[in-house]
Amino acid sequence: MEVSPIWLREIITFAVNTGLRQAEILNLEWPQVDLFRKTLILQVQKNGSKDTLPLNDGAMEILKARAKVRHIRSSNVFYNGNGNRINARDLLRAFYSAIKKAKIAKLRFHDLRHTWTTRLIQAGADLHTVQKLGGWKTISMVMRYAHHHPESLRPGIEILDRVRREFSTKLAHGKDEGARQDA
Repeated sequence: MEVSPIWLREIITFAVNTGLRQAEILNLEWPQVDLFRKTLILQVQKNGSKDTLPLNDGAMEILKARAKVRHIRSSNVFYNGNGNRINARDLLRAFYSAIKKAKIAKLRFHDLRHTWTTRLIQAGADLHTVQKLGGWKTISMVMRYAHHHPESLRPGIEILDRVRREFSTKLAHGKDEGARQDA
């Protein structure tokens, strides 16, 4: 982020906070954004559907900042110096230049969508919610994007510790008949 121009930082931050695809970000126009309701409408998604999506505070900060400097002749949320839609090639050129300067290996713009998905899953969002927010037709597509590291799996296995403690408490209180049947 430190080696990126401000406009690219805003797009990267927006991508990580929304999970939107590159084209969805570059095509985003102000009539699709409702700052009061903290939502945006995606008219045409890759899966062919139209969706209204909620926005978190991170995405809202970017949109509120962009709303203060709207271009007089453009309805684009993210635009170039002429007020036109940012060209995908220009975005990627700046992105890969920043990646190279930061000495980050093997990072694609689309990986920001993977990051968004992984963060949601690791924070406990259920698969159906992530599927709807990301605009995927199937749960199997969500699973292609969600990546776990060993520590993110810890809460799942620690459930057994809580079950064991509850079982021990039942035994200690003399409620062993039911507890033994469960074991």
